[in-house]
Amino acid sequence: MGATSKIAIVTGSGSGVGRATALALNEDGWTVVLAGRRADALAETISLMKAPERALAIPTDVSDPDQVAALFAKTVKKFGRLDLLFNNAGANAPGILLEDLSFEQWKTVVDVNLTGSFLCLQAAFRTMKAQDPMGGRIINNGSISAHTPRPDSIPYTATKHAVTGLTKTASLDGRKYNIAVGQLDIGNAASPMADRMAKGVKQANGEIKPEPMMNVDDVGRAVVHMAGYSLDTNIFSMTVMATKMPFAGRG
Repeated sequence: MGATSKIAIVTGSGSGVGRATALALNEDGWTVVLAGRRADALAETISLMKAPERALAIPTDVSDPDQVAALFAKTVKKFGRLDLLFNNAGANAPGILLEDLSFEQWKTVVDVNLTGSFLCLQAAFRTMKAQDPMGGRIINNGSISAHTPRPDSIPYTATKHAVTGLTKTASLDGRKYNIAVGQLDIGNAASPMADRMAKGVKQANGEIKPEPMMNVDDVGRAVVHMAGYSLDTNIFSMTVMATKMPFAGRG
C-alpha cells in the first residue's frame, strides 16, 4: 500500500459493475478491498488489476450481519481505516408476474439489495465515525429502477426505491461524522445481470425488444469521479446510462 493510497471496500466485486469499479479504483491509486460471495471470482478480479498488491479479497455474504462485521473489522485491521464504501452487491428475480412471485424469490432480493445495503452502510458509519481523521464517503448503487420500474420487477424495483431512502437518510445522518453519502443510478451497463436487456426484455406495452447498452467500464469511471472530491463536496445523485435506452420520455 502506498503512503497516500486511500482505502475502499467494493461489494459485489466478483463481476459486472463491482468488478469494473474495483479495477477503476485500483487504477486510480486506491487500495481496494473486494467483497463478494465467490472467492474465485474475487481472485479473478484481482488478477486483472494493474496494481494487485493494492487489493485484498474478503469473501462475504452481505445479507449476513456477522460476515459484514468481519469484512469491516478485517479491513480496518489490515489498512487502519476506510475512506470509501461502494455499496454495490445486488440480486434480481426472474421477470415473472407479480402474482406468481414466490416468497423465497422476494426474500432473496430484499435480503441482498436492501438488508445487505443497510448492513454495509451501518458498518461503514461505525467505522468512519471511529477513525481519525473521522469521516469518509459512501456511494450506494441505485438503478434506473430507483425511479421507474420495468414490468414484472416488483422486488428489484421496491428494493432500489428503498436504497434511495437509505441514501437520503444516511446523507443527513452522516453530516455530523463528516460522512458524505451519494447514489449512482445505473442504466443498462453491459454485465451478467443486464445481459438479458441486449437480448430482448419486456417493455411497458408488453412488447419484447432488445435495448441499447453501455460499457460497464464507464460505471467504474463514474464511481472514481464521485469518489475524487474532498468530503466537503458530495455528488448526492448521479445517473449513468446507455444514451438511447428507454427511460427518458415514454421509451
